[in-house]
Amino acid sequence: MKNFRNKVAAITGAGSGMGRELAVELAGRGCHLALSDVNDEGLAETVRLVSGAGVKVTHAHLDVADRKAVFAWADAVVRDHGKVNLIFNNAGVALAATVEGMSYEDFEWLMNINFWGVVHGTKAFLPYLKQAGEGHIINTSSVFGLVGIPSQSAYNAAKFAVRGFTESLRMELDMQRCGVSATSVHPGGIKTNIARSARMSGSVEQLGMDRKNATARFEKNFITTANRAARIILRAVEKNQRRVLVGPDAHVIDGVARALPSAYQRLVTQFSKAVMS
Repeated sequence: MKNFRNKVAAITGAGSGMGRELAVELAGRGCHLALSDVNDEGLAETVRLVSGAGVKVTHAHLDVADRKAVFAWADAVVRDHGKVNLIFNNAGVALAATVEGMSYEDFEWLMNINFWGVVHGTKAFLPYLKQAGEGHIINTSSVFGLVGIPSQSAYNAAKFAVRGFTESLRMELDMQRCGVSATSVHPGGIKTNIARSARMSGSVEQLGMDRKNATARFEKNFITTANRAARIILRAVEKNQRRVLVGPDAHVIDGVARALPSAYQRLVTQFSKAVMS
């Protein structure tokens, strides 16, 4: 997909952060939009921001953990726009907890959104992308899909799963030569509100984490703006990249993981102690 003009893009988690900036960037490039989020207020603001771009914009309240709702949304997108060419499975949440202290309810909550939401979006839209003859699936993993992090076992599990799922999907699409491709996105620290809206278990105090100041300390490591991230992602789609690292920290983390596939854990442990305390 060399350009986005007159294409139709569906974006989950479009009410803020990277989802919003992807919508703004795509609208500026002449791409029609189908936007969704559980945050109606944030979604309405995104719709307002893209309303003057001269493209068709539809929007829907959507919980990506609800499989039937995601499939119904995909049907509605094609009904309203006539086709769909891109699905950005971008919606996500965060959770800080130890493996021992994490509740099953919190674990399932995160997995249902961060992993199953990606699966639902992929399976709901893939037949329509093939039907359009030109399509791309963009699934948001993370640098936490490249390395493990203390207190992030659930997030790691989801993001490693998204990475494997998307890489397998990409190979299948390559073999089918169906005009559809897929990209796994691995952002580093992006300046969004995901950390502020994260669930945090008291179990993290066992790791020496200062719960009161943890979010502020963590956000100090967010160095890439959401708009910059969106532009990097769209360039990767244009180049049909299999994997895209977003932000200089993502490149550093990827390099360390490749060079020190086991030993990196000691480095992360020491860094986490400094950041958490």
